[in-house]
Amino acid sequence: MKLIDTHCHLYLEEFDADREELVEAALRSGIGSILLPNVDLSTIQRMHELSDRYPQFAYPMMGLHPTSVNTEYTKNLFKTESFLLKRSYCAIGEIGIDLYWDKTYLKEQKKVFEEQLKWSIDLQLPVVIHTREAFPEVFESIHKVGPEKLTGVFHSFSGTIADLNQILRLKNFKLGINGVITFKNAKLDEVISETGIDYIVLETDAPYLSPVPYRGKRNNPVYIWKTVEKVASVYNLTIEETVDITRKNALKVFNIGNKCPD
Repeated sequence: MKLIDTHCHLYLEEFDADREELVEAALRSGIGSILLPNVDLSTIQRMHELSDRYPQFAYPMMGLHPTSVNTEYTKNLFKTESFLLKRSYCAIGEIGIDLYWDKTYLKEQKKVFEEQLKWSIDLQLPVVIHTREAFPEVFESIHKVGPEKLTGVFHSFSGTIADLNQILRLKNFKLGINGVITFKNAKLDEVISETGIDYIVLETDAPYLSPVPYRGKRNNPVYIWKTVEKVASVYNLTIEETVDITRKNALKVFNIGNKCPD
């Protein structure tokens, strides 16, 4: 099995003490690749260092996270975009709109999100979308830019059935499912059962959102197997079938097909 973790921040300082051991443990467990979403200008070097050290395991994205949008957004966006000319990336991400922590820069978040959606169209790269308490705003921006030209993943999907149906109408997007599906009160298993596994990709979002029974602890790549177990049970599939299907789903979306080991 060669599972793909489509969203993992393994380059962050939370992993400085044992990053190499975690990579080795991930490989032994059957994880073949991890995709690295960028956060902002402060994380780019760390992300590049990890992907350069493990070029057939860790694949970088480039983007400016919505919670990093502030009054300096124009300058920061320009600097972020400049990296797209220097090397290849598997996606534009993670990008989006987040109204959970702060609504101060909603106008700016929309501008930054829409500009980065345009990058994805120009470069023919998928987008990895972060949305928290902002599905209406995210959908509005997508339709403004052009949904027929966009493809990607709604990272850490935890929306309602109504949100799910909106995503399915976009046609070219998958749902990123992580440890939240193991949270009893999230009822995410009930929501995703309304669609097929062909729309699902797997992720950890490590170091965040550890699945049960590790909830509250630092998440790491090998914990993704708890998410796999839950997704498999939702669709009445084996672990092997779940890994195979979600891997194929990820390879349809992300620009890693010619680099990702079989």
